[in-house]
Amino acid sequence: MDMHQLGQTGPQVSRLGLGCMGMSDMYGPTDRTESIATLHAAIDSGVTLLDTGDFYGMGHNEMLIGEALKGVPRDKVQISVKFGALRGPDRGWLGYDARPQAVKTALAYTLTRLGVDYIDIYRPSRLDPDVPIEDTIGAIADMVKAGYVRHIGLSEMGAETIRRAASVHPISDLQIEYSLISRGIEDKILPTCRELGIGITAYGVLSRGLISGHWQRDRSTAKGDFRAMSPRFQEGNLEQNLALVEALRQIAEEKRVSVAQVAIAWVVHQGRDIVPLVGARRRDRLTEALGALDVTLTAEDLSAIERAVPKGAAFGSRYADQQMAHLDSER
Repeated sequence: MDMHQLGQTGPQVSRLGLGCMGMSDMYGPTDRTESIATLHAAIDSGVTLLDTGDFYGMGHNEMLIGEALKGVPRDKVQISVKFGALRGPDRGWLGYDARPQAVKTALAYTLTRLGVDYIDIYRPSRLDPDVPIEDTIGAIADMVKAGYVRHIGLSEMGAETIRRAASVHPISDLQIEYSLISRGIEDKILPTCRELGIGITAYGVLSRGLISGHWQRDRSTAKGDFRAMSPRFQEGNLEQNLALVEALRQIAEEKRVSVAQVAIAWVVHQGRDIVPLVGARRRDRLTEALGALDVTLTAEDLSAIERAVPKGAAFGSRYADQQMAHLDSER
């Protein structure tokens, strides 16, 4: 596995990271046994970066990772944790809390659920509109000094907020959605991160399965599946988006690889400072994703991909309007 530094100040991480959310939440029923087997397979394959959030499955995801990591040397993985999202007993979303005292409380629970002494990268999941980002980052910086956190990251922040955060403490990376059909970061956010030496951990590289080549037009979604309410999966938008996938499939077939591998490889080819996070919940999907690291895209390939899926071609926003309103990155 190719290893490199995440940003100018972050840890050494694998070229591909594993996003663990779907093992506990947001995509319908989960399989504990397969999830743990997938985590073990990822680590055995050289994947070192594991991404989670304390609100994924109401803490379930952290406990699952903690169980899977028993017996694994702590320095063999880097754990990235998001915090701050508030949820009710019905799993509904209530807002965000990134006050300094909330930062430290959330971290205490996270350390216990994971069964570790420190978190490699700790980050607010969204900008709390009621708390200056400087206060939130300052509180995490206190935890860095105390030894409970190694690096500070951000998630879905806009260029101005990134600059303000970086003025308080070095930022290792920005976690943000980036894929062939979600390219908004290219205008201001990516140039700002590159100017400041901040890496990108890109989630949604397959747009929640939409551009994986596996999604079918008549596929039903289970109860609790985020995609049932996602604009890009809605009737009218879905058909148009799957047409883009079919155009991408022609390129994949010519290269004798899968659609998912082309989509992931495209993100990989956008720069060494970008680490794709793949949300594999099964070992076969993990194997497919890892295969993307062996896909070489020539200049001609990249041009063909651009013609097949041009910037701004997606139909529908990446979240519903209410959720989009919470994204500082979209302002």
